[in-house]
Amino acid sequence: MDEVKEGKMMEKLPPQNPDSNMGDYEKAYSTFSWDDAEKTFEWSRTGKVNAAYEAVDRHVRTLGDRVALHYLDDEKEEKYTFRELSAASGRFANLLQDLGIVKGDRVFIFMPRSPELYIAFFGILKLGAIPVPVFEAFMRDGLLDRMGDCDPVAVVTSDTLKDRVPKDEIASLKHVIVSGDTSGDEISFDEMRSKRGEFEPVWLDLEDPLLIHYTSGSTGKPKGVLHVQRAIVGHYQTGKWVLDLRDDDNYWCTADPGWVTGTSYGIFAPLLNGVGTIVRKGRFTARRWYETIERARVTVWYTAPTALRLLMGEGEEVASEFDLSSLRLIFSVGEPLNPEVIHWARRVYTQPIHDTWWMTETGMIMISNYPSMPIKPGSMGKPFPGVEAAILDDEGRMLGVNEVGNLVIKKGWPSMMKVIWGREEKFKEYFRFDPWFLTGDAAYMDEEGYFHFHGRVDDVINTSGERVGPFEVESRLVEHPVVVEAGVIGKPDPVRGEIIKAFVVLKRGVDESEELKDELIEFVKKGLAAHAAPREIEFVKHLPKTRSGKIMRRVLKAKELGLELGDLSGAGEGV
Repeated sequence: MDEVKEGKMMEKLPPQNPDSNMGDYEKAYSTFSWDDAEKTFEWSRTGKVNAAYEAVDRHVRTLGDRVALHYLDDEKEEKYTFRELSAASGRFANLLQDLGIVKGDRVFIFMPRSPELYIAFFGILKLGAIPVPVFEAFMRDGLLDRMGDCDPVAVVTSDTLKDRVPKDEIASLKHVIVSGDTSGDEISFDEMRSKRGEFEPVWLDLEDPLLIHYTSGSTGKPKGVLHVQRAIVGHYQTGKWVLDLRDDDNYWCTADPGWVTGTSYGIFAPLLNGVGTIVRKGRFTARRWYETIERARVTVWYTAPTALRLLMGEGEEVASEFDLSSLRLIFSVGEPLNPEVIHWARRVYTQPIHDTWWMTETGMIMISNYPSMPIKPGSMGKPFPGVEAAILDDEGRMLGVNEVGNLVIKKGWPSMMKVIWGREEKFKEYFRFDPWFLTGDAAYMDEEGYFHFHGRVDDVINTSGERVGPFEVESRLVEHPVVVEAGVIGKPDPVRGEIIKAFVVLKRGVDESEELKDELIEFVKKGLAAHAAPREIEFVKHLPKTRSGKIMRRVLKAKELGLELGDLSGAGEGV
């Protein structure tokens, strides 16, 4: 791959907090051991493993009255202590047990952000079943792809979302548990209230399943990434050393639990550290988010570059209407964070933003800018202690300073995915350079050991912090009666990182029009989700393909952006 000629020796910002939990990065990196981190957990003394116990129940003895869950929406505000969350999740576990749900069963969670979602999540974990949280914006077809892949026995949903659940098309599905109004043979979430709050967790092994998250790829259906109980060691330690969580923090992760950030860092990392987590329901608006920071006195804030860019677009005047003085640390994840946002935040929030890099498959933060380390705006930062990162060429050879290549991580960190559900060959693809995990990102390392993101090696689209596989969108478009073929790419966008652009081939005799474009956009929204819908559609006569018939998305992107087309030796008709 390319070499970064200029070396990127940019100006660094001073450490935000030299006295952070981690302290000196170089010392921590040279002395840290994952075995030592495991000693924090009670299983190191009892041999009994259950993530719900470690995150909630074990805190009841010493932190029982501390707020574990602080929920806000436009109408109400609720707080649950560790003791109350333990009892509520115990009741839900008893409800599931009474339904015959057992260890290893998959249970989908398809709910808006609400206390019920978190209660259900921990209830499922206590039973030893496997929660599969999915984003509330998914439509029926998006759910069908995911539920049909791992055969759940139950789904927990709400009365506002239940009609999207394809219950008649999933043979394994026995129970639909609904928060709110029920009908037919649905089970009311409120039935848990009559159950006992005491529940002895089902004790597991460290390599037993923890949860499944579905993530999109450039080809094929969404992948079910399974993590195991041991993953919480990584959640705990990165919460302590990256997010610098402390007893008196008010912590807010803005990610939905349907995405891995919303579980790893919206649920596990804070609670494992004995710190409450703030949950805010409602769509993004600058004033709603600023009002949340002010009301909840947020001290540590973990969010996405898209949101920060939108806030920047709203201007400094809006921010000045709110008291944001409680903020002491801000973190970002989901896509590269442009330096302008970091400098803007220093001026408006009096805090810089610490970018973090990781992915669903890694399960935890792998590379970061740390509170005790100088920030190099625009960089991913340095590897977390216990994590070894490198840059390899396409033959698996180690590259040098400022050479762009494949970002890889040496396997062995605790939050590493265990399997891709039902797809062993797909899992093996990640370890083509065994023992290195191939991330699919292109990057380089500079003279000071900071890593810099260069782009996606594959075609996955990062839009507004969400990863969207082009195949999903293409498949949905082709379902429309007037569409013959579709090719989808990510197009750079200053606010969303990327937007989705679709190139569509229509059936013969169908007229092109702006109205048809709008219709196709709505068609994708209703079938998949709003974030998966194209923002631009271009009608074309044919799509570039390989000789085997695979759409050459890189050619579409190159033409769209005016770039070199590259090697076309494997192309067939339509180039």
